[in-house]
Amino acid sequence: MEDLHRQLKALEGEGRVAMATVVATRGATPKKEGARMWVGEGGRVIGSATIGGPVDARVIAESKGVLATGEPRLVRVSLPDEDAWDMGLACGGILDVLVEAIDVDPSPSPMTLGYRRIASELERGRAACLVRTLREPARSLLVLQDGTTEGSVGDAALDQAALRLAVQLFPAGHPVTQPIAGEGTEAFFELHAPRPHLVVVGGGHMSMPLVSLARAVGFRTTVVDPRPRFATRERFPDADELRVGNPAEVVAALSLVPSTAVVLTIHDPEVEVPVLRAVLASEAGYVGMLGSRKRGRSVLERLRQQGVPPEQLSRIQVPVGLDIGAQTAAEIALSVVAQVVATRSRRTGAALAGTAP
Repeated sequence: MEDLHRQLKALEGEGRVAMATVVATRGATPKKEGARMWVGEGGRVIGSATIGGPVDARVIAESKGVLATGEPRLVRVSLPDEDAWDMGLACGGILDVLVEAIDVDPSPSPMTLGYRRIASELERGRAACLVRTLREPARSLLVLQDGTTEGSVGDAALDQAALRLAVQLFPAGHPVTQPIAGEGTEAFFELHAPRPHLVVVGGGHMSMPLVSLARAVGFRTTVVDPRPRFATRERFPDADELRVGNPAEVVAALSLVPSTAVVLTIHDPEVEVPVLRAVLASEAGYVGMLGSRKRGRSVLERLRQQGVPPEQLSRIQVPVGLDIGAQTAAEIALSVVAQVVATRSRRTGAALAGTAP
């Protein structure tokens, strides 16, 4: 959902635009809930509901009508099998697209202001959810990650039901349309989550597959190491950022927010202890340290002696990762990334087989 805010920035000066949002899909579709297209009054188009073709053409046509009347429309569009095949899909599907007119400037509409509020939350590393009923999409309830709310969908009981559902949906981080309050009132829960960030302290052999795997599952990655020969682009082609310097100082200068995971792979207490002190003073959502239980106890004891409280020490995962019998660097990396993802999703990492549906 990060594209939304870049698109809003690009639309400055457009005045009124039609915003078309995919709110539900059935079958095979190239894009899912949350995909968005903007159509300006002058015909400018940004984004897409699919990846071009007849669906986007239909949405553009509907957008012109919405801009003319100002009334929102919920449009159901079918993607035929032959068009789906051309897009690389095995079969067609159906998309529900909400098309509505909003003012970007000079007098931003409440929806525009709501998205700017969401952008500020994302910059702080916090998720947010905008809830709107499909019956009255102009009304919205903004649910922040800490459970506070702004606005209303028009009814106090629906607001409370929407709040409860939004809080439950936060770990998944994906937009979804579903009924609320058991009254058949469907609402679009537009979840916005910051891109997760993995900070790896140590540029050794273990870190290389860890960074590559984390990047593959959507993390922004930063490698920190005091040794220039280790933090190199040749060793870490998938890293978004390489930092060389005193690890504790570098880490302390980073924005460590709830969507940040920090993993130490360097085996040096003189590095680990000050880095962990800096990380534990932050809001980092995951803290892990590679090493045996014996090494972990030694480092934790040093931190305890330096005054770090027990509730902070309990945040450190050591040994790091899930118990999958990992032996190689790649297997260890898999166990670590799996635990980071499970922690973000508030899951245990247990096997799915035999669990309740």
